[in-house]
Amino acid sequence: MTVVPPALSAHSAAEAPAAPATLAQKLVARAAGRTQVRPGEIVTCRVDLAMFHDSSGPRRLKPMLEELGASIWDKGKVVLVIDHYVPEADDESRRIVRLARDWATEQRLPHVYDGLGICHVVLPQAGHVRPGMFAVGGDSHSPTGGAFGAYMFGIGATEMLGVVVTGEIWLRVPQTIFMRWYGRLADGVSAKDMMLHMLGRFGMNGGQYQAVEYCGEAVAALPMGERMTLANMSAELGAQTGLVAPDAVTRAWLAERGVRVDAAALEPWHSDEGADGVRHAFDASALVPQVALPHSPANVASVTELPPTRIDVAYIGACTGAKIDDLRAAARVLAGYRIAPHVQLLVAPASRQDQQQAEREGILRRLVEAGATVLPTACGACAGYGGAIGEGRTVISSTARNFRGRMGAATAQVLLGSPFTVAASALRGVVSDAREIIG
Repeated sequence: MTVVPPALSAHSAAEAPAAPATLAQKLVARAAGRTQVRPGEIVTCRVDLAMFHDSSGPRRLKPMLEELGASIWDKGKVVLVIDHYVPEADDESRRIVRLARDWATEQRLPHVYDGLGICHVVLPQAGHVRPGMFAVGGDSHSPTGGAFGAYMFGIGATEMLGVVVTGEIWLRVPQTIFMRWYGRLADGVSAKDMMLHMLGRFGMNGGQYQAVEYCGEAVAALPMGERMTLANMSAELGAQTGLVAPDAVTRAWLAERGVRVDAAALEPWHSDEGADGVRHAFDASALVPQVALPHSPANVASVTELPPTRIDVAYIGACTGAKIDDLRAAARVLAGYRIAPHVQLLVAPASRQDQQQAEREGILRRLVEAGATVLPTACGACAGYGGAIGEGRTVISSTARNFRGRMGAATAQVLLGSPFTVAASALRGVVSDAREIIG
């Protein structure tokens, strides 16, 4: 287990900004070496962590670095996760993975996670993400790190080249959009439903490449896995990053993984009362399970509004839908039952750590007894790789995206739902409301 230093500190009280600031502004200001920043300003930030995977990393960075004759600015701040093309299914996959492994050995990278799960889940589980950090990732779902009070966002290969060589990146200071959820979620309703509801309301450009902060009593009540789902799918909202202010839940989750964070170190990392931003409010207690219909995460309806919709495949996987909390939810629905005879239930745990925890708790046994097939801990069908969905099949999935062809065949009809909803649908053979089963 990697143990990292305590949470980063903000500027001293004497240097504190005079005006109220958002969490995003505080994180960017620290990275820029400033006491304060304002939305719209362009600043250069020091990067605390750069993450990339086998698809976004070595095969793109290696030739560019060689052409420049450049080297990595700080190998201790680089993390490589091999998760997209494993297990290797063909010659092209083998070539990409071999290149990543060889380059990691050649560069003597100290932080390489090979076949241990999906980067956005492995990264915090290995202790690399902590409150106050400024980080980038070579994947669009890199905002997952924001669940821990870190400013993290996805960048392309050319931007990553600049980071890897200089340790810096510029950005335009974002405006903050506050998504405040009051009340409490009903049993069988989850963070995935919250996000699908927001996507249905605001669309895939609702974040406008700004910082989205999730707050309110319903968010504070969420475990870290659920907060990670919100931050992760900020990418679907079109945001640059998604944030949740760190608290005792954050500290406890990190402590379980060997990362010690003092309570006092968390105090700076919150939005000040009166900080400027756009504000939206939602009643969590009124939310019902949501489903995204083909072919957009923003094409959303409540499960109670849908006519009976037959499914062929139920897929529980990806960084948004197969963490330990997600697997527990699915097992609650399916325990003691068998899935519908015509349904194929596929389960791909998000990480080896989550898979092992699910085995210890008997969760995987209950899923298999219900008829599930357990797949490797990798991106898999979420990105159209291993276990991709075949022609003409109707799928309900706990993944983040359902664009045409995203999970395999272009003729596949992919719906999105929470792990509760996916499991209930597998049980009944049609898109279903888990509350009717666990209630």
